[in-house]
Amino acid sequence: MLLDSIRTQLDSLSKSERKVALAVLASPSATVSQNITALARAAQVSEPTVVRFCRTLGYDGWHEFKLKLAQGLALALPGASEQPAQDDLAADLVNKICSRSINTLLDLRNNLKPELIQQALDILSRANKIEFYGQGTSGFVAADAQHKFFRSGVPTIAYTDPAIHSIAAALLREGDVVVAISQRGNNPSLVRSAKLARRGGAEVIVLAPSGTPLADMASLLIPIDLVFAIDPYTPISARLAYLVVIDVLAVGLALQRGPEFRKKMQNAQKALQEFDMQFDSFIG
Repeated sequence: MLLDSIRTQLDSLSKSERKVALAVLASPSATVSQNITALARAAQVSEPTVVRFCRTLGYDGWHEFKLKLAQGLALALPGASEQPAQDDLAADLVNKICSRSINTLLDLRNNLKPELIQQALDILSRANKIEFYGQGTSGFVAADAQHKFFRSGVPTIAYTDPAIHSIAAALLREGDVVVAISQRGNNPSLVRSAKLARRGGAEVIVLAPSGTPLADMASLLIPIDLVFAIDPYTPISARLAYLVVIDVLAVGLALQRGPEFRKKMQNAQKALQEFDMQFDSFIG
């Protein structure tokens, strides 16, 4: 995901930082094996420029950036970068699709910042109500989020129609929370709704690529930087990353609400069992 993040942010980098990015993308393995002086020489920039590049991507400096890059390359499974081909056998498809999905989740684990998750949980735990906005593929993620979060005991709803979530956003007030979800981060309707929600005083947690218009509207951004222009099947893996972040937030919120909430969920399970129904709990 680190390489994907670099590709995503290329257009927002300064001219000199872009040179560093292109040097890293051209030879990521060599970047891991060399020192900062060698990378600066390859990119034809100064060493401080390399440090600024690393900090622009959200790292403390060269050493943290290099470590994350090395981890990503070491964990990569074979087949993950290969496109499905017309003559692929079933075994080829299993290897390519599964490897791509696994690598996406490994990259997510290595790059998802725990402090951002905790900040999101703090915001969600104070919410009077939580609204999830998403469209297209992200609309399915929003619906999945509502399915998980309504168990938290906080009024929760998902909107996937652009007109409806804009109206809903305009009615929000301080104490309400929006979770806006977008795999590209440039949907004008979602940007408009996020802006309306912020104007009314609501908090807006954004799950989207960094450096995008929707990311700029966030009270809190949880960046998910993936590349989509590889082939038509890439969004399948991308959606997994978003669903996992939703799971992390849903389980974290349930646990953060404490043992009394857990007891309430268990009582609900017992009540439903009287009618041969399952609560479908995600925390047991």
